[in-house]
Amino acid sequence: MLDYNTQRPEMKLKEYGRNVQMLVKHLRTVEDKETRNKMAYTVVDLIKQLSSGPKDHNNDNMQKYWDDLYIMSDFNLDVDSPFPMPEKEILGKKPQPVKYASSEVKFKHYGRNIELLVDKAISIEDEEEKRSAVYYIGRLMKTFYTTWNRDNVTEEAIADNIKQLSGGKLTVDIDHVKSTNGFDAIFKDNRPRNNNKGKRTNKGSNPKRRRN
Repeated sequence: MLDYNTQRPEMKLKEYGRNVQMLVKHLRTVEDKETRNKMAYTVVDLIKQLSSGPKDHNNDNMQKYWDDLYIMSDFNLDVDSPFPMPEKEILGKKPQPVKYASSEVKFKHYGRNIELLVDKAISIEDEEEKRSAVYYIGRLMKTFYTTWNRDNVTEEAIADNIKQLSGGKLTVDIDHVKSTNGFDAIFKDNRPRNNNKGKRTNKGSNPKRRRN
């Protein structure tokens, strides 16, 4: 009678194939523990070679391979492993939900990182260092603004945005900013602008050179 895969027991970890699953099944039947231990290490080495993950022998990787061996043995394998047998409940355990920031970004064209930098600047005690931080934030904000908008943004607008983001805890000496170009964008938009929009061009014209 032919032996079909559909008639065989379901594999625990399909990525290693049925032959490895059969080796693990045979491993459980080996009575001599010393022999069983040697075979277990051989099977783990095979699992490592078949794995799509890294092949180095660091503890995290090797523990995963031993965990996979225990999973394929249905957590019923007595061997001297360098790692403890994992709990069977981990197979049905759902991962912890990823926490996302719940607060809305006030100015989306600046991004949340600017808000984090503003919070950091508020906590700076040294006034000179705080002013340098505010100028750096202003330059970043101007850079981000000009990246997404073709219109120019004034220093007053940047200073007002910093005041809003900080809840009034950060102030800007706008006269000093203007005199020192303190909010100059970190890079300028040097893309060529089409100043001949709407004008007709004389394509294909080839005026004859005047001969003397």
